[in-house]
Amino acid sequence: MKLADQVVALRGKVFELVNGDSAITFPNERFGPERFREIYSHPAARGRSEGAGLSDLFWYWLSPGPEVHQEHLEDGPRYDDVARATLRILSGPSDRLADMATRATAAVLDGFGGGLVRLRDLMMPVWAEYCYELVFQESCPREARDLIVGHANDVVTALKCTGLRHMGRRNRLTRYLAQRLGDVPHELPASLSPREQVHYLQGTFFNTAVVQLSEGMAHVLLALAQHPEVQERASEGDDRYLSHVLDETMRLYPLFGIAHRITKGEITLDEDTTLPAGSVLCFSYPAYHATGYEDPERFDPDRWEALSAKDAHHIPFGIAANRPCPAWRLAPLAMRASLKEVLRRFTLDSTVEHTRSLPSRGPCLLVPHGESVSPTRMRAIRTFLRVRDRWEEVWRSFVQLGLGTWMVLDARHRRLAGRYFAESPERTSSCPLPNSLPPSSSR
Repeated sequence: MKLADQVVALRGKVFELVNGDSAITFPNERFGPERFREIYSHPAARGRSEGAGLSDLFWYWLSPGPEVHQEHLEDGPRYDDVARATLRILSGPSDRLADMATRATAAVLDGFGGGLVRLRDLMMPVWAEYCYELVFQESCPREARDLIVGHANDVVTALKCTGLRHMGRRNRLTRYLAQRLGDVPHELPASLSPREQVHYLQGTFFNTAVVQLSEGMAHVLLALAQHPEVQERASEGDDRYLSHVLDETMRLYPLFGIAHRITKGEITLDEDTTLPAGSVLCFSYPAYHATGYEDPERFDPDRWEALSAKDAHHIPFGIAANRPCPAWRLAPLAMRASLKEVLRRFTLDSTVEHTRSLPSRGPCLLVPHGESVSPTRMRAIRTFLRVRDRWEEVWRSFVQLGLGTWMVLDARHRRLAGRYFAESPERTSSCPLPNSLPPSSSR
């Protein structure tokens, strides 16, 4: 086993300690993939935050405002109010939503002449502009784009344990949104106070949406960079084939690793096994996506010619019966439009390791169409990318181990979710004003 692999395994042990409530992961040896959707869809498996040690860690990473983040609200009138608002903001004619993605991608790529880049870094301003226009229904000013990117990058960097939280970056976006709240043309959740509405917008649209769309595009572009025959076909712009590319990318590199749910009642699995209320269930997307396919480790968009995403072991946006991602309709059409714009301009190439978590942010060479790179220079660039990636993998593993351990311990100490639910189940907000947010574990 490589040194980096050993460090990753050790980091995994550290994270196993955070839950402290003996979470059960599915699929497992006893209840395999054939029971996965059934258990995930069970009406009693809909608890989100209350009662799980994992919630303290996720609330810690998502501050400010995790208590009003749609993904972490418990079922009830407040969740329903927030979910309706999200769907209103995400709705619209497909052509308009796709055209917005094309324009946002073009606006960013117009300032990029090609060369070596980290794909997640390249795409994050695209989706910052896109989500801003969704929320405010106007073009995104550069000031807002920079604030959104700074905030989203800080959150995802902390989530991947490659950096600590920088609450100042997050608070600057909070203050900006507070000043602009009256300019939002949508009906926001009436059950939330103005401060909570700010945190709702910041967490749902300018954190989760920007991060997930950027990560998703980094994965699909890196997959194309490493499969030139697929890239060539995708460049033809056929929507059906591009959908297959997206399906295959999200199968191999799902944006969600583990989704956890807390049972609100008993779940009987068989005559010998009943899960009591309060059980923490962890649903592994990568493990589920690796079952039911021939040669599952191979990147093969053509497999979807004979497969239905509905029937396959494929849940890139979750389970419809248990709070799926609200962007399940918007994300694929927006990503297809953005992908077409990138491929219209560039040829991609990369030799780095492609993993689901993608802590490297997807190093890649983008060559503008009409320009050529000599074989000698291309070999040198590809060697450089490969060597640098292997070296970064080693030192990054130690960084992730150290920072991950620190944040796990800090999150356990702060107990943001646990204290919120313990102090008063009727509380509507546990998050103070930006200038009094809990201090970061870093700065």
